[in-house]
Amino acid sequence: MTKKFVLILLDGLGDRSHAELGGKTPLQAADTPYLDSLAARGCCGLYHASGPGQALPSENAHFVMFGYDHTEFPGRGALEALGAGISLDRKQVAVLTHFVSVREEQGKLRLMRDKVEADKEEAEQALARVAEFTSGNVHIRLVPTKGLFGVLVLTGKVSPLITDSNPILDGNFLSAIKPLQKAAGNENSLETAEALTEYLSWSYNNLKKAPFNLVREKSGKFLLNALVTQRAGQLKDRLPFELKNGIKGLSISSGVVYQGLGAYLGMDIIRGSELNDPGREIEERVETARQNLQQYDFIHIHSKAPDEAAHRKDPLLKKQVIESLDEGLRASLPRLLENKDVIVAVTADHSTPSSGPLVHSGEPVPLLITGPGIRVDEVDKFDEISTACGGLGFVRGSEFMYLVLNYLDRSKLIGLMDIPEDRPYWPGGGEPFILN
Repeated sequence: MTKKFVLILLDGLGDRSHAELGGKTPLQAADTPYLDSLAARGCCGLYHASGPGQALPSENAHFVMFGYDHTEFPGRGALEALGAGISLDRKQVAVLTHFVSVREEQGKLRLMRDKVEADKEEAEQALARVAEFTSGNVHIRLVPTKGLFGVLVLTGKVSPLITDSNPILDGNFLSAIKPLQKAAGNENSLETAEALTEYLSWSYNNLKKAPFNLVREKSGKFLLNALVTQRAGQLKDRLPFELKNGIKGLSISSGVVYQGLGAYLGMDIIRGSELNDPGREIEERVETARQNLQQYDFIHIHSKAPDEAAHRKDPLLKKQVIESLDEGLRASLPRLLENKDVIVAVTADHSTPSSGPLVHSGEPVPLLITGPGIRVDEVDKFDEISTACGGLGFVRGSEFMYLVLNYLDRSKLIGLMDIPEDRPYWPGGGEPFILN
């Protein structure tokens, strides 16, 4: 069997130091004997999908890790639409939306609660009241994805080059929707911004009168009275993953954005089961990878658990989640690594701080790679500080995919051209020479 590369992506694993952990990050403080043993038998370093200090969403970081350029990114709205099975053509725009609770103050809307709880019946009633809207040359359709979350599909004279209305933090006013500076004077961007502004205003006036909100108000619950928007996107031309990198890829993950990203890039997708036990969940996904190893050159195994714990702003909880993941990897990876042709990398897409106001932060994340032919450095602990001393150094952006191709013995010598397109892999699968 030829070499195989398995990427274990622990979402949001990186963090900052916390007083309640003795000035350590959750990963530093966690008891992770198996991850430490992997670090000791391989080569370590740091990774950042862009540059130090820049905070990236998961989807942008994954996109670059898979070998693509930031400028090719289609926007999260489009990816979530694909992941949710929503039909989307290249002329339409997809915008993420969800219900929130707001308070009106002199014509402005103050965000009182970004994540509102509601039962299924309330959610269905709220969705039905704001399902469709037309303003000028723009038609808006709300497609629910999960609970109070959905995707707005915009048709007509539309553009994704608009700002978000979601201020993220409770207590802030909803932001005005405007064309991006680079789209100044673009008629479609202006019409899209105006149509969404009208839609959100109409939605608020419609929802605040809803009978279910009168009941919620009497019971002291946050009202379900507005929508916010963010991360508009539109499908673009792109090279499929296999043609871009010369290897066949599989993604084992959950969450619509990862399903959508895989579909967009032409990777095969296996939806992993979502369990309350992070260790058991990653164990099952590693076993799924082992069972599919023969068919793929590159397998992406994703866990959202560290990121979700960090968003709870609880460093101790994140430490516990990391320890559970270590146990799950200890129970599953040895069997995968019995195959001597398997190379394993463990890293994250970004850092997620377990305290403070930031959603994600810009610190680099630890990276380890182990397998046949991989240099072994002196690092014997897997965390943000220890791995900084490793032999991989500081890996950035799409350099990660160059490492993958190099370790799979597919890296192309610069200057070789066996196909008309300059691709990073060799052989490129060019046509055979035919005698005249």
